[in-house]
Amino acid sequence: MQKALAEARIALEKDEVPIGAVIVCKNNIISRAHNLTETLCDTTAHAEMQAITSASSFLGGKYLQDCTLYVTVEPCVMCAGAIGWSQISRIVYGCDDEKKGFTQLAPKALHPKTEVEGHVLEEECRNLIQEFFKNKR
Repeated sequence: MQKALAEARIALEKDEVPIGAVIVCKNNIISRAHNLTETLCDTTAHAEMQAITSASSFLGGKYLQDCTLYVTVEPCVMCAGAIGWSQISRIVYGCDDEKKGFTQLAPKALHPKTEVEGHVLEEECRNLIQEFFKNKR
C-alpha cells in the first residue's frame, strides 16, 4: 500500500485527485498508476483503470487472476466493473469512498472469487484525499 500511496502523491503533484494503484503478481510489482483524468481529459482515467491496462499489457493477456490490486481509495462502480472483468484475485484498499464506492453501490460487480480487504493504512489514505478536497473548496 505504501507504493500505491507514493503514486497518489504523484497525482497530487499533478493536481489530480490523489488516488494511486499498484498491481502485484507473484510478489512483483507489474503495474503502477495514479489518476490521470485531468491530464488526459478522460473521466475513465482512474488509477485502477490505468493500472489494469498496464498490467494486462505487461502479462500479455486480459485476465489478472493471480494478481493483487492495491489502491488508496475504495474503487468506484466503473473500476469495480473493470476489476471484475479482469478477474483480479484480490483487492486491498485504503479508505472507503462513502459516496461512489462499489461496496455500497455495486457489491456484486467483482468476480465472485475476488477477495477484498479494506482499511489498510486507512488514516493515511483518507487524510491525503480529504486534504486535497479541502484545499479545492
